[in-house]
Amino acid sequence: MTSPTELIPAPRAAEKRAGAPEFPLTGDTTVWAAPGTETTERWLRAALGPALGLPLRPGPQDAPDALRLRLDGALAPEEYRLAVTATGVDLAGGSASGVFWGAQTLRQLLGPDAFRKAPVRPGARYAIGHQVIEDRPRFRWRGLMLDVARHFLPKDGVLRYLDLMAAHKLNVFHFHLTDDQGWRIEIERYPKLTEIGSWRARTKFGHRASPLWEDKPHGGYYTQDDIREIVAYAAERHITVVPEIDVPGHSQAAIAAYPELGNTDVVDTGALTVWDTWGVCPNVLAPTENTLRFYEGVFEEVLELFPSEFVHVGGDECPKDQWRRSPAAQARIAELGLADENGLQAWFIGHFDAWLSARGRRLIGWDEILEGGLARGAAVSSWRGYGGGVAAARAGHDVVMCPEQQVYLDHRQDADPGEPVPIGYVRTLEDVYRFEPVPPELTEREARHVLGTQANVWTEVMEDQGRVDYQTFPRLAAFAEVAWSTLPPPRRRDFAGFERRMAAHYRRLDALGVAYRPPAGPRPWQRRPGVLGRPIDGPPPVK
Repeated sequence: MTSPTELIPAPRAAEKRAGAPEFPLTGDTTVWAAPGTETTERWLRAALGPALGLPLRPGPQDAPDALRLRLDGALAPEEYRLAVTATGVDLAGGSASGVFWGAQTLRQLLGPDAFRKAPVRPGARYAIGHQVIEDRPRFRWRGLMLDVARHFLPKDGVLRYLDLMAAHKLNVFHFHLTDDQGWRIEIERYPKLTEIGSWRARTKFGHRASPLWEDKPHGGYYTQDDIREIVAYAAERHITVVPEIDVPGHSQAAIAAYPELGNTDVVDTGALTVWDTWGVCPNVLAPTENTLRFYEGVFEEVLELFPSEFVHVGGDECPKDQWRRSPAAQARIAELGLADENGLQAWFIGHFDAWLSARGRRLIGWDEILEGGLARGAAVSSWRGYGGGVAAARAGHDVVMCPEQQVYLDHRQDADPGEPVPIGYVRTLEDVYRFEPVPPELTEREARHVLGTQANVWTEVMEDQGRVDYQTFPRLAAFAEVAWSTLPPPRRRDFAGFERRMAAHYRRLDALGVAYRPPAGPRPWQRRPGVLGRPIDGPPPVK
C-alpha cells in the first residue's frame, strides 16, 4: 500500500510505526459516523466501497474492524487527524470538511485501485500500516477556475472535475459561465441569453491568428436544475462554487441576445452575433439604467442558485473605446461627476458591490476593478501578476492570488514544438511547484488579506475534455500542494521528492482516467500538429 511519504498534497506531520500490524479492509469492515460526518460517510460508501468491492456497512463505535468518523472541537475547521491501528481507523476533523479531507488521505493510502469505479482485483487484500497523520491547510481558498464559456464542458465533465478537485483537497470551484463566446447558465426571465447567446456558428481553431476554423455550431448551457445539481454535488465534497457573470466587458454573447444592452448609439448592436474568435472584444455593455436593471435580474436568479459568500463579476479587459465615442456614456460620466471612463467602470462595479452587499454577499473581480477606484467591499482576483493583489492587500481588501505568469494552466508546459497549441510562457511542473502565493513585500498584517490562491484554466484552445486534462494535469497536483501544504520558500522546496511522490500519483490519475501530460511529453494523439499557438519566449515577468 501507499506510504505517507507518497501523499499529495504533503501532510504537515506523518508518523509510521514500523513492524506494527496492518489494518486490513475486508467485507467485515464497518463505518461508524458521529453526527456531523455524514458527507464523508456517504462518500466512503459511494466511492471507496465500489472501488474495492466492500460493503462498508454501518457498525458500532467499538467494533474491532471499523472506520470511525467524528468531530473534534480542538482541531481547526479543516484540520484532521488520521490514526491507523491494527483494530481500525480513527478519523477526526475540526469540522465536516476536515473529516472529508482526511478521507481523501485514507483513499491515497489504499493505493491506486481505490480510485477506480469498480474492483479490478476481486478478493485482493487492502491494508494500511499503523500510522498517525496530522494535517491542515495553509490557505482557506484553494481554487480552480474552469472556463466553460469558450468551450462548453457538459455537466458530467463538470461533476468529474469536482471529484478531481476533491481528490486534491481543493475547495473553491470558480465557474466561469459567461463571455463573448457563449452564455452558459439558464436565466428564466431572459430566455434569449441561452436561446441565442449559448451557441456560436463556428469556432476559431488555435490562437486567434490561426487561419483554421471549425465550421460547425458550438454551444450548450446548464439548466437551473443542472446548476442546482452541480452546487449540491460540490457541497457534498466540501467545495464552494463561485459563479462568474462577466460585466461590463466580455459581454458580446449577452449583447447578441439582447442588443439594447450594448452601446447602440455608436454600434449596430442588432447585427452582432456570439463572437467566434478569441482575444479582447471591443463590444461592451452600455452604462445605462436599463443595463443595471437587466443584470440585477440576472444576479437575482444567480443568488438563488449559488449560496456562496462571493460572486465574481469579472470586470477585466473592458475596452473603453465605445464609451469614449458614446454620447450616452459621456453624459453618464458628466452626470456622475466622474473623471473618465475608468471611473465609469469603477461606478459600474461599485453598483454591483453595493447591490450584492445589501443581499449578504461579497463581490470579487479581476484586478482591473482597481482602475478608477476599488469598490469598498470588493475582493480581488490578482491575475496580471502580483501587483494588483499587493495594491489591494495594502488597501485592506481581500485577495486571491492567481497570477497569469505562474498559474494559468493554459500556458504551455514545455518549449518543445510538439506541445499542442503552445500558448504563453513555459510553465513546467517544477515552475508551478515553486509558485509562492504570498508576495514577500507584504507585511504580516497585509498578508492576512491573501485568502489563498487559484489555478485558472482558460479553454480557448481546449476543444474537449482530453485537452482540458492535458493542460491541467499533472500541474494541478503541484498547485494543490502549494495551496494546501506549508512548504519552504520556493528555492528550498524539494522538487525531486515531489517528483518521486508523483510516480505514485500518476497511477492514481491513470485509475481516474485523467489524460494528463506524461513526463516524457505528449502522446501522439495529444499533439495538434499545424495548429497555431502563441508561445512567448523567456522567463515570465514577476511583478
